[in-house]
Amino acid sequence: MPHEVRAVVAVKKGAPVEVQTIVVPDPGPGEVRVSVQACGVCHTDLHYREGAINDDFPFLLGHEAAGTVEAVGADVVDLAPGDYVVIAWRAPCGACRSCLRGRPWYCFDSRNAAQAMTLLDGTPLSPALGIGAFADETLVAAGQAVKVDPAARPEAVGLIGCGVMAGYGAAVYTGGVGRGDTVAVIGCGGVGNAAIAGASLAGARRVIAVDIDDAKLDGATRFGATHTVNSRGTEPVSAVRELTGGHGVDVAIDAVGIPSTYQQAFYMRDHAGVLVQVGVPDPGMTVELPLIDLFSRGGALKSSWYGDCLPTRDFPILVDQYLDRRLDLGGFVSETISLDEVEEAFARMRRGEVLRSVVVL
Repeated sequence: MPHEVRAVVAVKKGAPVEVQTIVVPDPGPGEVRVSVQACGVCHTDLHYREGAINDDFPFLLGHEAAGTVEAVGADVVDLAPGDYVVIAWRAPCGACRSCLRGRPWYCFDSRNAAQAMTLLDGTPLSPALGIGAFADETLVAAGQAVKVDPAARPEAVGLIGCGVMAGYGAAVYTGGVGRGDTVAVIGCGGVGNAAIAGASLAGARRVIAVDIDDAKLDGATRFGATHTVNSRGTEPVSAVRELTGGHGVDVAIDAVGIPSTYQQAFYMRDHAGVLVQVGVPDPGMTVELPLIDLFSRGGALKSSWYGDCLPTRDFPILVDQYLDRRLDLGGFVSETISLDEVEEAFARMRRGEVLRSVVVL
């Protein structure tokens, strides 16, 4: 029978979120119901609240989650009640033209639960990134629930579900950082620090963190930054070039997503270097670059969508690295909060006071 649970709902554009009782259906074919143990507060949730993603209100927020499978649909064979999972917002369909070409990380028909979760009056909810995990329970497609080692703390490994995977994958998969490479990462929030960690684990010999906040730069060294540049008082392109013998970096990662940081990353590259954009831009933003520079500098300009990851492959890898103390997921957790404190967590996020607030249920 359907379950009534507490959840964080964005009712209308720009309004403070509300904790309401919602209805979570029993799982149908291809679906699982997950008891959420922890869920990170991500900038994307704030974008939904502010109507910057779309206007399909009301939204059920939350998407960086870990928890336990409570029930499965009749045709689900690879998950069972009690399985410990991290929830992904990509679940490749296996049948689209990208999946059939062996590129499931670019799947064009990623799976979500077919049934809607609703308010008590029957109003359908739009779950953030197809998840909606600021709730005691949520309903997702079975392919979104990725089994991981149950020894991992949920408040840490839930962050793999979005921000950590996006940043880590931007360096390792989209950027292709390899041993001996030089890397610059602009923006030392959760995604940027995950990119720094990924670059370090991939064997980069120099990882340069760029930000306007000295406290964030100090924190970036915890994740593997070898050098830091405060771009508030220093011209960042010149500083990065000076740190690389005048050449620029092999891979420059923009984890902010505004025109000025994109341009900085473009010019920080060595000849034929790679630029990776992983920071989510406002839809109205544009960037202008001289066409001759695009031509003459060579290299590649890439956008990283979820770190070009394959959750069933990558989530267990990152959890193993965490348990082996090679990936400091706990370092991303600035505070743990309750469902009732999400609105206040958004305010702290805006002020740059936290890497991640994590709701613990």
